[in-house]
Amino acid sequence: MTGSEIRGEEADTMTAPKETDPAIESPARDSGSGRIRKWLPLIVLIVLMVLAFSHGVHKQLTLSNLIMRRQELAGFVDQNIVVAVLTYLVIYTVSVALSFPGASLLTIAGGFLFGWVLGGFATVFGATLGACAVFLVARSSFGEVLTKRAGPFLSRLAKGFRNEAFSYLLFLRLTPVFPFWLVNIAPAIFQMPLSSYALATFVGIVPGTFAFAFIGSGLDSVIEAQEAANPGCAAAGTCQVDVAALVTPQLLVAFFALGIASLIPVVLKKVRAR
Repeated sequence: MTGSEIRGEEADTMTAPKETDPAIESPARDSGSGRIRKWLPLIVLIVLMVLAFSHGVHKQLTLSNLIMRRQELAGFVDQNIVVAVLTYLVIYTVSVALSFPGASLLTIAGGFLFGWVLGGFATVFGATLGACAVFLVARSSFGEVLTKRAGPFLSRLAKGFRNEAFSYLLFLRLTPVFPFWLVNIAPAIFQMPLSSYALATFVGIVPGTFAFAFIGSGLDSVIEAQEAANPGCAAAGTCQVDVAALVTPQLLVAFFALGIASLIPVVLKKVRAR
């Protein structure tokens, strides 16, 4: 091969355009699509919450509406028990995911419509699914950001929470002190595993759920007493049924006792470590 041919091949090599590997994406494009995937679930959830609250959907979840339509709802349940339970499960899941107030009222409605056993189990599954949805949305969006930007105190707190995540979350679920929506989000900031979160949520809400479902199963007798004192109040939606009066101090003390008991493994572990 002559020198001129070699120089010609080198020139062709230098002038030929380089092929781009399609598997290698632009960092800017990848970063932009990653941000969209990260924040889109949270944006969708917020939009749904705004639409639901602005249209007053949460205002339909009242004890008066339940009492007024109890005959209609009871008839539907008797004829379509499977559809009714699945509908209730979906409504409860969406209500928890959108952080609607009055979860205890929905639980009472479940016990009233399906009995405390079936209503209790349907509520536990619905609440767990809704809580997991909020947890996943929070963890995929701002949970990771807050964890990365956390200061030394929050970092130590997150590490301690992760080490005993199941017991701590079980305590928060059992004790009716913190709002349900807040307890859904906090473990996401500490990067708690989904499996532990779901199990602790499921187990932790069982006592309170079945207690309120049991209250709901006896709601008919309360309505009958109100009807006797004020005939026609059920149809008019004017029956005065105070849900707070149905939750006795003894019941709250029992919840706190269960919450304290859930922390016993953590205390024992620290004592043994010392």
